[in-house]
Amino acid sequence: MLKTIKPLLALGLVLGLAACGNTPGSRALSGGVLGAGAGAGISALTGGKPATGALIGGGAGAIGGAVTAP
Repeated sequence: MLKTIKPLLALGLVLGLAACGNTPGSRALSGGVLGAGAGAGISALTGGKPATGALIGGGAGAIGGAVTAP
């Protein structure tokens, strides 16, 4: 069960931090960087490929950052 909770908690934290910034572009950039790092880390911890996790996390973080309001 912890293998399910930890990635979801990390995703929530990353999406929350993705809103840090004043413009949609800066929020997308910070969200993408945070998402890529979190995705790589979560993927490595769960036995996946860190590069794949970074791509997925980076994309999700960039989208989350771009669509949130400051």
